[in-house]
Amino acid sequence: MNTLYWLVTITDRRSTDAFLALYAEFGVTVSLRTVGSGTAVQETLSTLGLEKTEKAVLFAMITADTWLRLQKGLRRKLQIDVPGTGIAFIVPVSSIGGKRALQFLTEHQTFTVEEESTLKDTRYELLLVIANQGHTGSIMDAARAEGAGGGTVIHAKGTGMEGAEKFLGVSLASEKELVLIVVKHADKNNVMTAIMQEAGLETKAKAIVFSLPVTGTAGLRLQDLNEENT
Repeated sequence: MNTLYWLVTITDRRSTDAFLALYAEFGVTVSLRTVGSGTAVQETLSTLGLEKTEKAVLFAMITADTWLRLQKGLRRKLQIDVPGTGIAFIVPVSSIGGKRALQFLTEHQTFTVEEESTLKDTRYELLLVIANQGHTGSIMDAARAEGAGGGTVIHAKGTGMEGAEKFLGVSLASEKELVLIVVKHADKNNVMTAIMQEAGLETKAKAIVFSLPVTGTAGLRLQDLNEENT
């Protein structure tokens, strides 16, 4: 079974090109990149001989088979196990909205569509919506109409968009928004469908949506109580 994962990489901004080049070697297309800052205290930085730097955060879709090979490349070519080099981790993907979006996100990787994966006792799912900048309103309106609560927006730059026209029939803008929405597992399909209908590839938003399983939550107790009382 070749499972799909959402690959997250955090590294020094100066190392971005090296990571992008390595990922390209393994057929991994980085969909989004944004910036962040490290939180290590000054004493720790001094001990490691490091300076406080801006971080690059890279997002990509990856198959289980590709991840096994990529791990070796990260260790051998980029020495990722050396403190201060960066980290990379994967999160299982439970579903992707639309065949064209799946083909685009897994371009250059061998993946066969199988049954939707679900972790046991998963009550919530995290929806990730990648859209052209400026369309958060229509995305959230569609999500709320199907029972979703609020969302969080991360501004990022789209990369590896060469395959967009091939698979999606559109030219995607480089300025992107990544919208994170936590929804009940039972509402996931309806919310994803609503987003695709109102802000999908046939609209100016050109949104792609997929979901990640959530295995634990805090801060959603009121929603849980409301569900139990209905």
